[in-house]
Amino acid sequence: MLRSLFSAISGLRGHQTFMDVVGNNIANVNTTGYKASRVTFEDVLSQTTQGGTAPDPQAQRGGINPMQIGLGTQVASTAMTMAQGSLEATQSPTDLAIQGNGFFILSNGQGGRVYTRDGSFSMGLDGTLANANGLQLLGWTPDPTTGLIDPTQPLRPITIPTGDQMVGQASSTVTFKGNLDQRIDATAPSPANQVTTTLNLYDSLGHVHQVTVTFTKTSNATNSWSWSVSTTEAGVSVLGSGTIGFDGTGAYQDTNGAAPDGTITLTLSNGATSPQTINVSFGSLTQVAANTSVDGAADGAAPGSLTNFSIGANGEVTGVYSNGLRKLLGQVALASFTNPQGLLRQGGNVFTTSPSSGDPVIGAPGSGGRGQLSSGFLEMSNVDLAQEFTNMILAERGFQASSRVITTSDEILQDLVNLKHP
Repeated sequence: MLRSLFSAISGLRGHQTFMDVVGNNIANVNTTGYKASRVTFEDVLSQTTQGGTAPDPQAQRGGINPMQIGLGTQVASTAMTMAQGSLEATQSPTDLAIQGNGFFILSNGQGGRVYTRDGSFSMGLDGTLANANGLQLLGWTPDPTTGLIDPTQPLRPITIPTGDQMVGQASSTVTFKGNLDQRIDATAPSPANQVTTTLNLYDSLGHVHQVTVTFTKTSNATNSWSWSVSTTEAGVSVLGSGTIGFDGTGAYQDTNGAAPDGTITLTLSNGATSPQTINVSFGSLTQVAANTSVDGAADGAAPGSLTNFSIGANGEVTGVYSNGLRKLLGQVALASFTNPQGLLRQGGNVFTTSPSSGDPVIGAPGSGGRGQLSSGFLEMSNVDLAQEFTNMILAERGFQASSRVITTSDEILQDLVNLKHP
């Protein structure tokens, strides 16, 4: 009789734990990046009242199964469900959601690291991205010489350099595209046989210099043109000229192979690097019987300041500058685990490693089975309320049934005591 009491007590204890887990899941239904837990039960030791026997062919008798009486239940595990949560749009570029496997890596402020699925970050006064508790998001910063990311380097806080200034970049290449009208007559007096366009060229200090490029048709028979550059800017002289030709289909005839089609040389007196040589390419020009539309585009840029930034699916943080150029500012790192269910919750939506989780494997988003990032989104809790309310009913009924076993056992004991009257 006592066995049923103790078995029922274990049922009460186990279903109370079940209810505790359900209650915690429901409480975190709106917690960013929260992973629900589930409870599994197992039986405890059983008392064997009779052992089993093997079949006896000589006696023509079959085997006898053992007789055992169970001694209750216990909680086997409370495992996290690592299913993907839905994404919620926030429109904040510092909010990040992981689509797939992986965890953000945060510095715990004491030289250690913690891990989270909660990507609600904000930018501090020092430009670093940190969560609501001030734990900084870690990743890689570009090499100061090459500007490239080296994932073999130590992790550092992701920093947005507010107010960062970009120096001017000197022009090194000019590419012409469009069409020179084949119907222009080379024998017509200038400027009837000419086409002009303007270029903006940048020096090493970021100053812009406007030059004029003049195309003059020199032969109708061979479809050839000459080109030259000029400027009216004081303190600047420019040199550059040559001849270009087109075949019978109007395509540009390359006579230089891999070498530039020509060069423009700027001589400056404003303190910038001088002379400045700029390679010219005409490979995208055509000469067909259509209106002229020649455009020349030069690289280079004026000085600029950081105005905005974006975070790509691969974790790259790219700065947008007022001069129209972009620069790589860093890359967010993700950690993956062999057994993410083995991580230890530490509160504040963060986890730490345990012997069961294994060591983190760190890499870029989208690599090594890690998920990609979505900027401007947050991962919602993966708690399924319908399932949790169903589990609540199961926990309640299991607890109630165990309590009925106790009361019934008590009544039986009372009847047993009443067998002998005083």
